[in-house]
Amino acid sequence: MSRIPREKTNPAGKRPGKIGRKDAPAVEPLNIVHGALPSREVILRFIADHPQKASKRELAKAFGLKGDSRVELKQMLQELEQEGMLQKNRKSLIRPGALPPVTVLDITTRDKDGDLIGRPAEWPEDQGVAPAVSIRQQSPAGRQGKGKAPVAGLGDRILAKIFPAVDRGGPAYTARIIKVIDRRRGASMGVFRTAPGGGGRLLPIERRGEEMMIDPDFTGGATDGDLVEVEIARLGRFGLPRAKVLSVVGSVGSEKAISMIAIHAHGIPHVFPPAVIAEADAARPASMSHREDWRDVPLITIDPADAKDHDDAVYAELDPSPDNPGGVIVTVAIADVSWYVRPNSPLDREALKRGNSVYFPDRVVPMLPERISNDLCSLKEGVDRPALAVRMSFSGEGRKIGHTFHRIMMKSAAKLSYQQAQAAIDGKPDDDQTGPMLEPILKPLWHAYEVMKRGRDRRQPLELDMPERKILLKPDGTVDRVVVPPRLDAHKLIEEMMIQANVCAAETLEKKRQPLIYRIHDGPTLAKQEILREFLATLGISLAKGGNMRANNFNGILAKADGTPHQTMVSEMVLRSQSQAIYGPENIGHFGLNLMKYAHFTSPIRRYADLIVHRALVGSLGFGEGGITPEEEAALDDIAAEISTFERRAMAAERETIDRLIAHHLSGRVGEEFAGRVSGVTKSGLFIALPDYGADGFVPISTLGRDYFIYDEAHQALSGEKTGLGYRLGDSVTVKLAEAIPLAGALRFEMISEGREMPAAVRSFHKAGRRDRGQVRKKPGTRPPRGRH
Repeated sequence: MSRIPREKTNPAGKRPGKIGRKDAPAVEPLNIVHGALPSREVILRFIADHPQKASKRELAKAFGLKGDSRVELKQMLQELEQEGMLQKNRKSLIRPGALPPVTVLDITTRDKDGDLIGRPAEWPEDQGVAPAVSIRQQSPAGRQGKGKAPVAGLGDRILAKIFPAVDRGGPAYTARIIKVIDRRRGASMGVFRTAPGGGGRLLPIERRGEEMMIDPDFTGGATDGDLVEVEIARLGRFGLPRAKVLSVVGSVGSEKAISMIAIHAHGIPHVFPPAVIAEADAARPASMSHREDWRDVPLITIDPADAKDHDDAVYAELDPSPDNPGGVIVTVAIADVSWYVRPNSPLDREALKRGNSVYFPDRVVPMLPERISNDLCSLKEGVDRPALAVRMSFSGEGRKIGHTFHRIMMKSAAKLSYQQAQAAIDGKPDDDQTGPMLEPILKPLWHAYEVMKRGRDRRQPLELDMPERKILLKPDGTVDRVVVPPRLDAHKLIEEMMIQANVCAAETLEKKRQPLIYRIHDGPTLAKQEILREFLATLGISLAKGGNMRANNFNGILAKADGTPHQTMVSEMVLRSQSQAIYGPENIGHFGLNLMKYAHFTSPIRRYADLIVHRALVGSLGFGEGGITPEEEAALDDIAAEISTFERRAMAAERETIDRLIAHHLSGRVGEEFAGRVSGVTKSGLFIALPDYGADGFVPISTLGRDYFIYDEAHQALSGEKTGLGYRLGDSVTVKLAEAIPLAGALRFEMISEGREMPAAVRSFHKAGRRDRGQVRKKPGTRPPRGRH
């Protein structure tokens, strides 16, 4: 067997050769028999990874096919095209939904690392959301030949060379700019401030943004303090850019304006198109077709008190089987969204464009219209609703010994809040609702959870208990207070039952050999492990070397730090060492949960990944209409990359909104002192978290004192070279609020607390003369930077 490498790689993972290939991502080779007709899977993979060689002639050349083999190749390609697995693009073949080798892109946003993200300028509506492309800027020094490499920015339209991405969880493609076709096509956002004599200025809402001038004729009716969208009207060599107001979003002092900033800044779709609303309004309650009648099963929903949609219900009972003494049967029913949202419909295309619902303190941007999410698919009390249910059997030791899926019609017996259900179990049931169901429904649920918990304890998932803060708002949309809701057994019960239902979905689909989207979580990289190992060594805690780490290794570290002054610091460092969970069609398991097979199944109202899994179950189990299509199966790679990107987009928007709300809340308290904790240490200064507010800000190193401060990454410390006093991650400190910038969500602090004496290991770090390893000094007279780094 011969091996035809896709392309050789150098140690840096880059492809050598002429410009255009130099920065293409490295890929693993295909094992093929030269001269023999490859399988359909190999053909599809080759086309996906080599779009520039996707013609019949190039394929035959690449695989060494001649004579009858070329005829068989032609027949195979025709079959793949008829099945929708391939489509023609001029003389080449591409996967449905795939981008051609050279594409015109519009640069629409940036990712969390600041890299540009673009999308195809033209994209057929019937192919769903246009795929995201990560754009690599190329420095002139890295370009062969004469001339400068083209550089693009937000809003530009470019011609780009397209490469398949190799990093899981990001955009499905990367691109190299060939040329910039048009500059500054997109809109920017900011706050309009009137200027004397007419017109005004645009104050940016992003830390990297720039101010713009707005001429009197281009204000668009904006008044002082309005949040506006603008486009560049003129760029000059000198002075500020000139802008034109496109639309007035609203006053920055109005209710919900803060979240609207994040919605616009991240390009989150928040208005449903008329065709989507029309389809949702035309939907009618599901029929009993292909459904089992479970309306007599007393399934109940347990959700937050303010929840508007209810997509999961639970019920538990003792297993009557004599073969399973002490065992329980747990039933989880999930709203059957796949019945209403069919593949490639307007509802489906819009749901994929959003990827997930986005939750702000003052609003929700839903994935689906309210007619679907809050009505037809919400498991309302006493109302017939379609669902997919899984019945799971557990032994008395908490081991799952079997499960079955069902497409059902159910009727929720009760709608309870977490606090309401917990109060009943704790001996305080209310007379009209939880009292009557305490013995027949609630106590069996809690008993089943205790059984399942035995299995969880044996499995040992990563036990990082970081408190989650919730912002409570006043009627005007400003912050009232920040609270830490208690973590109840009711929360843990629902969480564990949902996790096990997700496991069952992945196991069933794998058994059926049905392609699906997994929820995957890779283990910590070796580089992150080494950083954590060096840090823990400074505390006398060891971390075994080697790449075969498991979640319980980290649980052991957390247990050693429990109750010590270093507990919070160690928890944060362990959290930072972890990879981010993403979606992907290739299963690598879930490191944090310590599970080999895991897929999101339990929230199809608010996550597109769950909707795909529902369709896969419906199709593979023969449950009737609404199953997954071949076109969807062929596009799972792209869909997984898209929804992973949209999930990160939602997280960033939610975080930025909280930062802006807190900065606005504290803007009137400049000069006051606050109790804080060092939550990050960098060469530039210290990040300070305010636990009472769920906010964080920055102390520039230039304001720490007159000493020379040295950054020690291993110890996560900044310490004075002369005094030996400094600050470490996790230190409790007192800071003064020096500046608050609500629009940017930035807080700047001044340190009040004196530095503490550093451990001997940190002092020896100085004496060893290794100041080249991150030495940073305060420069007298340096102006503190504005905002947060």
